[in-house]
Amino acid sequence: MGGKVEDYFLGLLENIFISIYLPPETKISRLVIAISKLDGIKFFLQIAWENKCVPNEKYLMLSEHLQEIGRMLGGWKKGLEKKTPRL
Repeated sequence: MGGKVEDYFLGLLENIFISIYLPPETKISRLVIAISKLDGIKFFLQIAWENKCVPNEKYLMLSEHLQEIGRMLGGWKKGLEKKTPRL
């Protein structure tokens, strides 16, 4: 379970890092991938918590941070969608 979360987390970091350097019209597709990686982290973290692999306090703390990251990525994506013309 931990390995799966780690893989998704590294994928999230990789896609955010790549998004920083892409032109605006191609950033959105990378951000969509990053958001899906974040959703995967949340999913596997919840499974780990339900199976008592993660204590309640850590789960709550991590969940709050992951929600904030989600808001930031969603805001970034929404801002790009407003600036980038649709084809």
